[in-house]
Amino acid sequence: MNWITNFVRPKIKSMLWSPDSSTPDELWTKCDECGAIIYHRELKLSQNVCPSCDHHMRISPRERFGQLFDSGAWVEVEVPAPVADPLKFRDQKRYIDRLRIAQKKTGEKETMLVAEGDILKTRFVVAAHDFAFMGGSMGMYVGNAIIAACARAVELSVPFVLFAASGGARMQEGIFSLMQMPRVTVALQSLKQSNPPLPYIVVLTHPTTGGVTASYAMLGDVHLAEPKALIGFAGPRVIEDTTKEKLPEGFQRSEHLLEHGMVDRVTHRRKLRDEIVDIALLLMNRDRAVRGEITSGAS
Repeated sequence: MNWITNFVRPKIKSMLWSPDSSTPDELWTKCDECGAIIYHRELKLSQNVCPSCDHHMRISPRERFGQLFDSGAWVEVEVPAPVADPLKFRDQKRYIDRLRIAQKKTGEKETMLVAEGDILKTRFVVAAHDFAFMGGSMGMYVGNAIIAACARAVELSVPFVLFAASGGARMQEGIFSLMQMPRVTVALQSLKQSNPPLPYIVVLTHPTTGGVTASYAMLGDVHLAEPKALIGFAGPRVIEDTTKEKLPEGFQRSEHLLEHGMVDRVTHRRKLRDEIVDIALLLMNRDRAVRGEITSGAS
């Protein structure tokens, strides 16, 4: 019997929890890396980074935006809704039912959220995948979201930042999913063709794979990555099964990609705000010491 797990933790829960509060399981989170049990308030203060081993846990777009934007204030950018279930796809469940389950689970309409707001007094448009929504898979909504984000960035003449976390293309939308790769590539070109050209900064988080890696996640002007994030096209298991060889330790992780020139920097979550703003100002030929210069409508 594990004394801490079977006695101490339930005892603490019983003292902290009341019928009027959230459920006991919501008070604690177990780190997937080291197994540490983390109190929810401590985890929130650490930006969903394990205080024991520094493991970067998954984070929802709304939580990320709350940490990223000044005072946690941001405005959602409207994304046009695509045709639901264009192929009338069904496997073990109907695709439309899978969407409803994901919406109920996450409280979101789809897997990507787009926002605008200030980071260190500098205006940005930011999009983020929600991996909890069908693995952050890329479908027509994601294509619409990135196009809407690019259009808004051009309208405001501000940088665009994308946080990637995806298993790849959404199989239930078939060719319509794959068509998003060229669609968003064209949309991203509008940032470069803007006057002045607008930065596109990608932050690769755990995991970023498949068609997302093969398209817009690797088209940034600068690529940042959170520590130890899995980044690649095919996953390590698929590669090992195909090549029949054991992959080296840390293969396809952020640090490995940094060594081989696939990402520009591995950045801790707590330092992302400063890093993103400094890079954006540098790419727009602004003085790094003068923050708050890029605002809505700035030229």
